[in-house]
Amino acid sequence: MILGIDIGGANTKIASDDGKIVELHYIPLWKNTKLPEALIDIAGRLKPEKAGVVITGELADCFPDKDTGLSYIIDAVNNAFANAFFLDNNGNLTKEKIRSIAAANWMASSLLTGKDFGDCIFLDIGSTTTDIIPIKNGLPLAGKTDFERLKKGELVYSGALRTNIAAILKRVTFGNVDRDIESRVSSELFAITADAYIVLGLIKPHNYTCDTPDGAGKTILDAKRRLARVVCADLSEIRNEEIFSIARQAMEAQVNEIKDALCEISIKHGIQTIVACGIGEFLAKKAANETGLEIILISEKYGTEISKVFPAYAVAKLLKDSNL
Repeated sequence: MILGIDIGGANTKIASDDGKIVELHYIPLWKNTKLPEALIDIAGRLKPEKAGVVITGELADCFPDKDTGLSYIIDAVNNAFANAFFLDNNGNLTKEKIRSIAAANWMASSLLTGKDFGDCIFLDIGSTTTDIIPIKNGLPLAGKTDFERLKKGELVYSGALRTNIAAILKRVTFGNVDRDIESRVSSELFAITADAYIVLGLIKPHNYTCDTPDGAGKTILDAKRRLARVVCADLSEIRNEEIFSIARQAMEAQVNEIKDALCEISIKHGIQTIVACGIGEFLAKKAANETGLEIILISEKYGTEISKVFPAYAVAKLLKDSNL
């Protein structure tokens, strides 16, 4: 069995090349969590013949720079797995400790997507970020680093779970009998997108795989309380429909940002088809419907669980098909 591993700053995702093993581990690196121990446990339990690895966790601010983060993660992988290969941002599998390994999980997904679906825009909406990768003739045309992709609209730093509501909304509007009333929001980390989407019924509590901002529960009531705090209110001060309105406005703002980037990439590269994956597939569908672009969901081909960990699955498949 070949195991694919996607090590991010918050989540470590794994998938076997046959898709029978899928796991998601919440391991926030900035909290001094034990990635090396977690990888040793995974290796001991699953005993893969080889491991294919993609890394994005080097950006976590517990590391002074990306090289330090890469070195830490690569050493942890090599200590746990006897035969591990790392995918770099040129699509090459290597055992070397090189800078081009940084932030290359989108490359794995894009190469497999290009092979399966041809010319398309690969859209991966995860817990934290959104990748928007143009693919032509089976090859991704995106910038090689996060810095480059942010400038080109190929990376939107907004996700379906961990994004601060205050980073999306600067004001909210509440309906009134006579007129709409606009309110500013607090800039505190009171609520995140997971709170909006659990209130709207778009994710379930078991999908809320990150920490809550206040350390409290992940029920709808808990999420409503956090959303109320975005406008400095207790539940006794705000109407239920106003809480739902905050959640809907957060979703609209997030979708609009993704739509803008999608349209830029579509026009620039002349591509009209989106292939989408991730826990935020529901956001991808909404964005595609509002832009008129065709959309294909990875969950429809590989299943919902694979869609959530697609880079891990993709790098496992790439390693299997290689001669390494």
